[in-house]
Amino acid sequence: MTIQNIVSHLDTTRSAREELYKEFHRIPELSLQEHKTSAKIRGELDRIGVDELNPVGRTGLVAILRNGDGPVVAMRADIDGLPMAEQSGKDYSAEGVTQVDENTGVETPVAHTCGHDVHIMSLLGALEALAAARGEWSGTFVGVFQPAEEIAAGAQDMVDNDIAAKMPTPDVYLGQHVLGMVPGGAVGTRRGPLFSQAASIKITIYGKGSHGAMPNLGVDPIVLGASIVTRLQTIISREVAPKETAVVTVGSFHAGTKSNIIPDSAILLLNTRAYNAEVSASLHEAIERIVKAECEASRSPREPEFEYFDVYPLTNNDDDVTDTVAAAFDDFFGENSVEMGPVPASEDFSVIPDSLGVPYTFWGLGGFADTATAPGNHSPFFAPDIQPTLDRGAEAIIVAASPWLLKEN
Repeated sequence: MTIQNIVSHLDTTRSAREELYKEFHRIPELSLQEHKTSAKIRGELDRIGVDELNPVGRTGLVAILRNGDGPVVAMRADIDGLPMAEQSGKDYSAEGVTQVDENTGVETPVAHTCGHDVHIMSLLGALEALAAARGEWSGTFVGVFQPAEEIAAGAQDMVDNDIAAKMPTPDVYLGQHVLGMVPGGAVGTRRGPLFSQAASIKITIYGKGSHGAMPNLGVDPIVLGASIVTRLQTIISREVAPKETAVVTVGSFHAGTKSNIIPDSAILLLNTRAYNAEVSASLHEAIERIVKAECEASRSPREPEFEYFDVYPLTNNDDDVTDTVAAAFDDFFGENSVEMGPVPASEDFSVIPDSLGVPYTFWGLGGFADTATAPGNHSPFFAPDIQPTLDRGAEAIIVAASPWLLKEN
């Protein structure tokens, strides 16, 4: 009994999987509003014939394949799209697709420009192959279709809606992400920190409004904000040790309505990244200290306000699990199994295994033949090569699970 006996089933489903991928690509949906996506996944799981299918929260799903005694392996696929317009030019693109946000009532473009549709299809393909080849493995395989990764809310939503009661506790939790930086058709593993810890911060600073011709009668929050932006740039260069990697970005600065009016407030939006919890905490301490000090120096009439959101945990791969998966990849994929460097993006993947006390590993899946010209995730041009990406994504899941599930010859 070999992995190849399971993987070979993918040959019989390739055409259908490619067409289904295009359907998912055309129906991207906003985070926690993935109703059509979830319904289509449910339909496919019913067709495959999973042993148990449990909804978790509004759009999350847990699919369980039980196949006798043995370990429990869980694999996650995120399912949400991004609020942006696609410009890939593919004949199956979601260009022009919009969705009314249930929270705001505003219609916005939506696209699968992060590759979550690849993740959906990879997990569906693996589930179908495992269901068709039950004689080749033993244990339990759990597919976790998770909403709202893009707003760092989906994994926590599944935890809050008691995912622990909707699935057997896994021995290992697995995940993957299609990327342009990994060679096309390859899989990339890494011990320890892979995706950075991240947070966004909304900072409101206060001034005193006045006529633009009478600045002495006011406190200008635009000048104050400019000082803050400049001073924040010293955090990385002067407060973070050179051996550490960290990012502080001011992505938005909004204030005022007219050229001759000094406004009474300004709003800054910041984003931080770090591969170490202590470094992340030090970034936030420094930001708040600097902002408060600049406000005091500028005679701000009110204390600044800080609101943290889109907070992502560190994705810190378990050494033993990663070594096991990497060895399986090396054996099956050969030169298409590579080692990755840390990725300065972030994931909420680890929230569920951390809540369950389960070790995990997360790997990269190459999505483009030419890494030199591949667009980054969240680019309007991000649309991975259909093949070999879909096949390799499903194969990677089966191969990664095999050390726990594969029967002895």
